[in-house]
Amino acid sequence: MKVELLHQPDSAIARINLNAGEEIIAEAGTMIAMSGFINVSTTLRQGKGGGILGGFKRMLGGESLFLSVFRSPTANGEIYLAPKLIGDILTYQLTPTGLVVQASSYLAGSNGVDIDLGFQGFKSLFSGESVFWLDISGTGTLLLASFGAIYEIEVNGEYIVDTGHIVAFEKSLKFEITKPGSSWIGAFLGGEGLVCRFKGQGKLFCQTHNPGAFGQLVGSKLPAKS
Repeated sequence: MKVELLHQPDSAIARINLNAGEEIIAEAGTMIAMSGFINVSTTLRQGKGGGILGGFKRMLGGESLFLSVFRSPTANGEIYLAPKLIGDILTYQLTPTGLVVQASSYLAGSNGVDIDLGFQGFKSLFSGESVFWLDISGTGTLLLASFGAIYEIEVNGEYIVDTGHIVAFEKSLKFEITKPGSSWIGAFLGGEGLVCRFKGQGKLFCQTHNPGAFGQLVGSKLPAKS
């Protein structure tokens, strides 16, 4: 499998070339175009997070109930995938450490990628984000999507990120939800809200835009229903 990312960072598209017998499992509704001979099917299963229960668990994490499977019977099968929001794509090679992915950031993965639902605690709910994040493990290639540009941070010690700007982080990192400064009143009056304080060593992936804040801004300018 070969992945080429085009039109980064604001309107990214992944061009994926599949060898004979290779397949990629993508979030439903993300296919833009593909070779005419590629076989398409729908599945509830992706690794240990499979079946009806796995599908509903993915829904709790902000993903679709079903996943789309694209399989090439011959060499040079080509498929284009793109995020549902305007933004970037990251290609990540899974390691034994595993990855925690924020809801709606999963785009696609190769056959060896396992998706399960990880409970990150009610601390996530209090931050205004999802209580359930995706727990990604296994081996292979993973494609993540972001709202706006995506960038990588090498954490070694402690690092603070606004909760709405997190795409994913390696499981070697621990985190807690807290205020950005010393004062709770100052945090909310300043518009910063809550942040994630990461500790440990590992990779953290962030996005330049906050989907929740963007939705509130756009929603406030829409005309009221008559």
